[in-house]
Amino acid sequence: MSLMNNLSTSMISSSSSGFLAPISFNSSRTQSVTVPPKIINIVKCVSTPQEQQTTYKTKVSRNANISKLQAGYLFPEVARRRAAHLLKYPNAQVISLGIGDTTEPIPDVITSAMAKRSHGLSTLDGYSGYGAEQGEKALRAALASTFYGNLGIEEDDIFVSDGAKCDISRLQVVFGSNVTMAVQDPSYPAYVDSSVIMGQTGQFQKDVEKYANIEYMRCTPENGFFPDLSTVARTDIIFFCSPNNPTGAAATRDQLTRLVKFAKDNGSIIVYDSAYALYISDDKPRSIFEIPGAKEVAIETASFSKYAGFTGVRLGWTVVPKQLLFSDGFPVAKDFNRIVCTCFNGASNISQAGGLACLSPEGLEAMQEVIGFYKENTKIIVETFNSLGFKVYGGQNAPYVWVHFPGRNSWDVFSEILEKTHIVTTPGSGFGPGGEGFVRVSAFGHRENVLEACRRFKQLYN
Repeated sequence: MSLMNNLSTSMISSSSSGFLAPISFNSSRTQSVTVPPKIINIVKCVSTPQEQQTTYKTKVSRNANISKLQAGYLFPEVARRRAAHLLKYPNAQVISLGIGDTTEPIPDVITSAMAKRSHGLSTLDGYSGYGAEQGEKALRAALASTFYGNLGIEEDDIFVSDGAKCDISRLQVVFGSNVTMAVQDPSYPAYVDSSVIMGQTGQFQKDVEKYANIEYMRCTPENGFFPDLSTVARTDIIFFCSPNNPTGAAATRDQLTRLVKFAKDNGSIIVYDSAYALYISDDKPRSIFEIPGAKEVAIETASFSKYAGFTGVRLGWTVVPKQLLFSDGFPVAKDFNRIVCTCFNGASNISQAGGLACLSPEGLEAMQEVIGFYKENTKIIVETFNSLGFKVYGGQNAPYVWVHFPGRNSWDVFSEILEKTHIVTTPGSGFGPGGEGFVRVSAFGHRENVLEACRRFKQLYN
């Protein structure tokens, strides 16, 4: 409330002071004013119908596909409810473990490189304008050698971008509206929402909480959060995230081998989201291209956001192997390059300097320290819910903990936790119908906030 008061006071004092300041008159000269007498008449005021206001409208029809979207995008809706809670409880110490936004400072070895590049732009020798839309050659080469060194991925297969989420939508533009798609259920909502916007889906079916013409691949604790592919219908595009957001499950080598074979048998393209790959601490694959034959059926998106704290800096990349071909034999990479050149002017040169620093030996070590910090947070959260008797999933290879509340509505649990503990989580149903009865708890937070949140969880559920 103090923040709101300060804002209000500030706005009044700066913008309204002319109206609120005491009025002073120059009284150095005495003036004599004669006021003639007036005849006062009584006027009766009678209301008359006001002319109805009409809103001007253009003759442009709304995009019918956007009108199919349900409510708001998940994370802005969570933020809206958080803001409403703060209005209700202005003095509450709200802890956010909902939206997966990093909280720890970017390591100095990385910010120093960005600062140097930024300062260089003020010199004749250091200035640069438009760069290559596909990314700077040095960064593409470093990405290829660091993450795909012995996997047959070359630097010209890599497109540097402003983040994996942005590239998902650019890929959708490449695929167009006449494709069918499959998605893990639950999964990151950008896959489904971008498909709806592109016109790949039918209407939302409220009885099953699904869009028509999307193949929802159910991922549950019973199937190890990997879909039973024998029950999945053939689609053109398969979105697959590992480690998965929100469940935290990472696919095994055998599971990904089956996925690649399934795509080959059906002539499908896999869009593999590996945004959390560096959180994997066991022998599970970090890239789809570790699987033989994947270069012929898969695209991989990735990001520095959750490794180096680049959620605001914005830098990611997408790998489109030259072996990946459309049904007519045309390379998918050439069409993606065309879309990138049309819709994008390339990632910020300052961000790319940071990305290159991330991939230096010192940068890689610094990123691992940051990732290790969040993984320790995850361990604290997992242990807390385990001690309270909950079934808990994820957490080992991802910064997310997937907590089961059997028989409960996810939004109800979200509201209960927010109302009684002032902690923001994310309702599982926001990731698809398969997330109903679950809540996602993020490990992105300062250590003291995570410890305090766990204390409140124990107080609520003990």
